[in-house]
Amino acid sequence: MSPSKFRVAICGGGVGGLTCAVALSRFNNIDVDIYEAASEFAEVGAGIGVWPRTWKILCALGLAGELGKIAIIPPDDQPQVAFHFRKGDQPEGVNFHTLATPGGMLAFHRPDFQRVLLNNVSGAVCRAFTRKRLVSYTQSTPPSYPAVTIQFEDGTSAVYDLLIAADGVKSAARRVLVQELAAAAKAKGQHEQAQKLQNAGYPKWSGTLAYRSTIPANRLRSLLPNHRVLENPMVYFGHNTQLTVYPIARGTLINFAAMRARYDREDTSFDGPWVQDVAQEELLGDFDQWEPEVQALFKCVDKASRWAIHTTTPLSSFTSRRVVLLGDAAHAMMPYQGAGAGQAIEDAFVLARLLTDPRTTRETLPRALHAYDAVRRPFAQRVQASSRENGLLYTLNYPGLAFDGPAAAGTHGADAEKLAQIRERIQRNWEWAWETTVDADLQRALRMLDEPPDRLG
Repeated sequence: MSPSKFRVAICGGGVGGLTCAVALSRFNNIDVDIYEAASEFAEVGAGIGVWPRTWKILCALGLAGELGKIAIIPPDDQPQVAFHFRKGDQPEGVNFHTLATPGGMLAFHRPDFQRVLLNNVSGAVCRAFTRKRLVSYTQSTPPSYPAVTIQFEDGTSAVYDLLIAADGVKSAARRVLVQELAAAAKAKGQHEQAQKLQNAGYPKWSGTLAYRSTIPANRLRSLLPNHRVLENPMVYFGHNTQLTVYPIARGTLINFAAMRARYDREDTSFDGPWVQDVAQEELLGDFDQWEPEVQALFKCVDKASRWAIHTTTPLSSFTSRRVVLLGDAAHAMMPYQGAGAGQAIEDAFVLARLLTDPRTTRETLPRALHAYDAVRRPFAQRVQASSRENGLLYTLNYPGLAFDGPAAAGTHGADAEKLAQIRERIQRNWEWAWETTVDADLQRALRMLDEPPDRLG
C-alpha cells in the first residue's frame, strides 16, 4: 500500500458525505475519516428520486448492481414516464401533461439507498465514527500541515489536511466558512460583500411546509383498487398546495409528500421544530376541497412528519483554504426538482475525482478545490434557482399563471393555455436532469489541475 497523499475528514453521513466516502475509498492513497452526528448512519426521510444525470454517476461508482436490487431500473435511455401532471385542487381534477424522459426517474426508498452506500465504503481506507457533531473548526495561518483542526460537540478535536463539510442545511462548518470569506472580503475593502456574507451563514425558512409519509401500497389498493398512483408517479397541482406521490421499494410503498406554501413568509425564521411528527388531521385542512382520488391518499396516511423546508443563500465560494462545502451545506434547495440528493452526489463525485487525481497532492489541494468550486458552484446554484421557480409553478403562484377557481377540462381556452405554459416552464427548467451529463464539467475541472497557481484567483 502506497503512503497516503493527505488526510481527509468528511463531516456528515448523509447521501453526499457517504457518496464522497465511497468514491474516495475506491483508492488507497488518501486517509479518510467520516463523522456522523447521530448515533448511527441512518437517513431521515422516505423516498429519493434519481435522474439519469445522477444515475450515470452511481453506475460509474459501481453501485448499479446493488441499487438494481432495491428499485426497478428501466433500460438506459428508453423513454419512461417520470410524472403525470394533474391539477387536483378542485372537485374533478384535470390531467394536463405526461412528463416522459429518457430513463425516467428512478425511485428509491431512502434507507435502502443509504444502506447500499454504507456497504460500499471500504473500511480499509475509510474509518467511520458516530456521535461526533462538528461545532467549529480553525485553520492554521499561514497554512501548515495538518491545516484544519475540527472541534466536536463532545469536547474532542481532530486535525486534518482537508475538511469536507457535508453537515447539512444546519451546517456549523458553513457558518465558520462564511465568516472566513467575509473577513477576506473586508480585508480587500469589499465591505458590502462582507456584510452579505455575514448574513449567509444560517439557513432561512422558505415559507413552505412539507408533510412526508409512506403509504403501504396494499392499503391504498384495498381502498381504491385502481388508484392511478399504484402504477404511476403523480404530481398534483393546487393553489398554495401541492402533492407528489410515487411508488418506491419495488412498488410495495407509496412515497407521499404534500406541500403547503406561504411565499409571504419566505426568508423568515420558522418558530418551532423543523421536523415534527403530526397527526393526519393537520394535513386535511389544506386539502379538504381537493378531488376524491387525492382524499383517498390522505385517508391512507395515519401519521406524517412535518418538515419546515429551509434553504441557503447562494455563496460566492464553496471553499475557504482547506475547507470545502458539499450538498445542503453548500446549496440547500427547494424539493421541486427532486434534485437535492442528486446535486450532493454530483458534488461528491467531482470532488473525489479531483482529490484522487495524481496531480493533486497536499501542496496542490488549493488548485483542486478551486476547480471544484469553479465547476460545481454555478451549476448547483442554477439548479437551486430553477427548483424555486418550479415551486412557484407547482403551487400556482407564478405571476400570470394563477387560477381563480377550478380549471376547465379541454385543450382550448385560457385555462388550457395557462396549464400549457406551466408544464413548458417546468420541463425547460428540468431538462438538465436527463439531457446533460456531468462528464463535460468533470473534464473541465480536471483540466484546471494543469493551470499555474497564479491563475487560481
